Amino acid sequence: MADRTEAAAAAAVAEAKHEKWKENGVALRAFFYIFGTHVFAGFVWLLFYLGQHAQK
Repeated sequence: MADRTEAAAAAAVAEAKHEKWKENGVALRAFFYIFGTHVFAGFVWLLFYLGQHAQK
């Protein structure tokens, strides 16, 4: 009986660690998507700025 409760507790700890790892992965992915979108938007803004000030 004690082996079952210890195994269940170990499984619960392993599951909690796995969930925390997945949460960190989602947060990291969201950070890179947001950062990448801002870099792309800055690049587009730079193209418009340079096009507006180009000698025509």
